[in-house]
Formats: sequence, structure tokens, C-alpha cells
Amino acid sequence: MKDAIKKMESSMSAESVKRAHIRAEQEIMTIRLAQLREEQNIKQSEMSNFSQASVSKIERRKDIKISTLIDYLDSPGMGLEIITYPKVAATSTKEKVLLKV
Repeated sequence: MKDAIKKMESSMSAESVKRAHIRAEQEIMTIRLAQLREEQNIKQSEMSNFSQASVSKIERRKDIKISTLIDYLDSPGMGLEIITYPKVAATSTKEKVLLKV
């Protein structure tokens, strides 16, 4: 599978590859949100502060406000930590916690 991805990426511009990776990460996040809820054995209709329809929309969104994500994660008793990191390895900047709720 990695070879197939590398082959596809080789025919794309660097910017197209970057956009594809961002879209993939957004898709993965929506899957992970539903998995977190399901691991806690919580149905969409049982999420506090949200209707079932709202939970469904959140779990399908590609882009989500941080405040909505915090509220969503609070229902199954989860927190959120956002970490910044340097994209370039040759920098003296280290990982830092930007937000921990």
C-alpha cells in the first residue's frame, strides 16, 4: 500500500500532496471521534449538550471549532490537548502544549 501511495504522490505537485494529507487527517479525525464515543459505550443520543443529529453532524465534519470539540469530548469524560511542534527538524523550537482542557 505504501508503494501505491508513493507512486501516486510522485505524480502530484508538493502542494497537492500536502492538501491530500490534510484532507486525509481530517477524515481520520472524524472516524476517531466516533470511535472515542463508541469505546465509552455511549450512543449518539446519549451525548450530553448535543442532540443525536448534532452528534452525527459533528462526527461527519471535516472542520470543527475547538470549542465544539471541547464540548463534544467533555460528554464522554475526555479532555483535549493541542501540541505545537516544529515542522522543520533543524530548529531549536521544541514541542509545546498550546491548550490542555
